[in-house]
Amino acid sequence: MKKLLALLLALVMVLSLAACGEEPEAPVQGDDNTETEGLTAENIKIGFVHVSDPSDMGYTYNHDLGTWKMAENLGISEDQIINKYNIGEDEGCATAIEELVEAGCNIIFATSFGHGDYMTEAAAAHPEIEFCHATGAQAADSGLSNYHNYFTSIYEARYLAGVAAGLKLNEMIENGTITAEEAVIGYVAAFYFEEVISGFSAFYLGARSVCPSATMITLKADSWSDPVKEGQIAQSLIDQGAVLISQHSDNPSPATTAEAAGLFHCGYNSDMAEAAPAASIISARADWSIYLTYAVECVLNGEEIATDWCEGFSEGANFVSPLNTAVAAPGTQEKLDEVAAGLKDGSVHVFAGPWEGYYVWDQSPFTCAEGEWVEESEDRSAPYFGYIIDGITLLDA
Repeated sequence: MKKLLALLLALVMVLSLAACGEEPEAPVQGDDNTETEGLTAENIKIGFVHVSDPSDMGYTYNHDLGTWKMAENLGISEDQIINKYNIGEDEGCATAIEELVEAGCNIIFATSFGHGDYMTEAAAAHPEIEFCHATGAQAADSGLSNYHNYFTSIYEARYLAGVAAGLKLNEMIENGTITAEEAVIGYVAAFYFEEVISGFSAFYLGARSVCPSATMITLKADSWSDPVKEGQIAQSLIDQGAVLISQHSDNPSPATTAEAAGLFHCGYNSDMAEAAPAASIISARADWSIYLTYAVECVLNGEEIATDWCEGFSEGANFVSPLNTAVAAPGTQEKLDEVAAGLKDGSVHVFAGPWEGYYVWDQSPFTCAEGEWVEESEDRSAPYFGYIIDGITLLDA
């Protein structure tokens, strides 16, 4: 009997030890989005910080279009996306980001240059969340694997719009409306730093490629979005001789101002022919859904997001709006098709010489010889072309 009891006890001990060696069952996943639960298109939360709102019909409007196209691409519902609109480039940005963190966002996008410092601080404080900042340049030097910068090669679309503008100037010269010396473009600039300088330089070089006598004058608004001031600046440029207006600002007021003066316009971010059908020829636009889809897919798949991302015309990340043929010069579409093909195959370089100018920050002279070009957005996503090309005058620099 004692031997039988001993054998039974030994058997119990062996079974107990075997049980101790078994792996515990995986916890049951709940409905909330926790670290133990895999992210899916059904439970991810996405936050956005915007400097204005979609009513600007400009930059935020265009970025917002990208948001909803991304959501459609990935099957993400509206209630999984939290937008913070009209967030300034100040401490209010830090508050908005923290509210998105508290709301459980897994990835947060901020879309204005001045949001950069607040995004950097938030990324350092919340390594479990991905932070993506448009137009910024701090991610590469931050040492933070969860912080990323993105932009598009919008200078390509601006160059194409400039070609359309130059052909319109040629038509005006040929029909005697203006002389070659009066082929003056007025440009409403938000600020005078690389992103904007890159934009108006690309536009000017596109115009000059078909209209060699074209010149440009610019005035800055010191604001990304101020519809009244943008309209006033457009009028001031017209008063100083501009016969065609373009812009790096958020609202269609420069377009409507040009139309009221009986002149012409090339826009940015939206098809401004809707606001000024008798003036607007074409608009340079970005399709932000290309990046937004990519970044959110990376989070869903557990993949790294590129520290710097910049794609352009070939990838569909920027484009031009449909040509307003009621206003554009004859033959414009054919020329745009030709130039677009060159941008895609690499035979056309936007910042190609010959041109001379100076670097905006220290006024040092710079020459780009024929056959050479300055490469933009290759070393980082944010633009860094900071040269003022001869033929462009900064009226309030």
